[in-house]
Amino acid sequence: MGIVAAFMVPHPPLIIPEVGRGNEKQVQKTIESFEEVGRMIAKIAPDTIIISSPHSIMYEDYFHISPGESATGSFRNFGAPDVYFTEKYDTELVREIERLSEENGIPAGTLGEKMPELDHGTMVPLYFIRKYYSGARIVRIGLSGQSLTDHYRLGQIVQEATEKLDRRAVYIGSGDLSHKLQEYGPYGYAKEGPEYDARIMDVASRAAFGEMLDFDENLCDKAAECGHRSFVIMAGALDGYETESTVYSHEDVTGVGYGICSFYPKEKNRDRSFLKKYIEKRDRELEEKRSRSDEYVRLARLTIETYIKDGFLIDVPDDIPEEMKNRKAGAFVSIHKFGRLRGCIGTILPTTGCVAREIINNAVSASTKDPRFNPITPDELPYLDINVDILGDPEDISSPDELDVKRYGVIVTSGYRRGLLLPDLEGVDTVTEQISIAKMKAGIGEDEPVKLQRFEVVRHY
Repeated sequence: MGIVAAFMVPHPPLIIPEVGRGNEKQVQKTIESFEEVGRMIAKIAPDTIIISSPHSIMYEDYFHISPGESATGSFRNFGAPDVYFTEKYDTELVREIERLSEENGIPAGTLGEKMPELDHGTMVPLYFIRKYYSGARIVRIGLSGQSLTDHYRLGQIVQEATEKLDRRAVYIGSGDLSHKLQEYGPYGYAKEGPEYDARIMDVASRAAFGEMLDFDENLCDKAAECGHRSFVIMAGALDGYETESTVYSHEDVTGVGYGICSFYPKEKNRDRSFLKKYIEKRDRELEEKRSRSDEYVRLARLTIETYIKDGFLIDVPDDIPEEMKNRKAGAFVSIHKFGRLRGCIGTILPTTGCVAREIINNAVSASTKDPRFNPITPDELPYLDINVDILGDPEDISSPDELDVKRYGVIVTSGYRRGLLLPDLEGVDTVTEQISIAKMKAGIGEDEPVKLQRFEVVRHY
């Protein structure tokens, strides 16, 4: 069998009557749609219900799958302790997902249990499912800080595992949409909020799962969504199948987006192998970009590939432009993979005898010593997008009015603490944001006074 249906659903505790105490009626369409989901799942009568939840255990570099035989949970944290659940896990399916993940190099498994109780991202869907269907064991999967492509791959592994074990399984992609849809909402309003909701609901209506991989990280962050990666795992679980989709409702009256859709896989269709298509497209784009790269980026890439594969630091090549050998300047090397930052290290002022050596040293640091990320591995090298920024000399300024986020980078200094942010970064649209991020990087409080400097860069692609 395998995945026989999937559902994209929200998880506001408000819609549980014992929690909402009448306030749930303001999102009545969402409740009615959830009731329909419960009835559909009862009709399907699955063996297993797989739920990915943003509120389960989450690690930056690991997908946590809940271990053990069973788990309990209740809405006591939302004032309704009498609404509780006891759920049994499909341990055989968990083991198979764990095995296939290891086999395919996906960091997923049952290690690191910190919160054995069921989370509300799992319990809200179960509340409506269990009203109509008491059968089926569950599998509970957390999200991670890994790329969207890794979330999609995990979904493919879930699909493979259910088919191998001949499970009749339903997938629940639990997640709210944007949290910034109304000024009066708990998180306020951002223009990216309605943009995200309109786009994800359009994608869902067409079951155009490949487009989920194209969502920009900055759009998702500014929209303050919580379900996108959950939906991407769900999409991966339906990869390669023609899919019938239905939208049941979308509401934004609380300031948070709630969308409910169903997806029924039909016959296999090679044209719907979306991850394969996405990677092929990215490979073409990267190859075209590499062919246009200048000497600065080519030097950074040669450094990274040699160091990662062979373990040694290259010398300054003889066949590079004289300006790279003779000029001294600070330099930043930025590495992205599938649109996500993978490493960025640089120097504000020159620390070596020439720009070329500055690039070589910082390329190694960006790829192996950025404390935010694990060192880059050889299998990642074909997918890296590399930029090099050469910094001009910093100049003191007396006011933020002398900054321009597109033209100037900023350096903020308070005592021994110093933070820098490069110019023209995607998602940084205002000087206020630029200064705030630079302060945060330096550990400087938002209200602490700072000395400001600006600098220009020449960006090499």
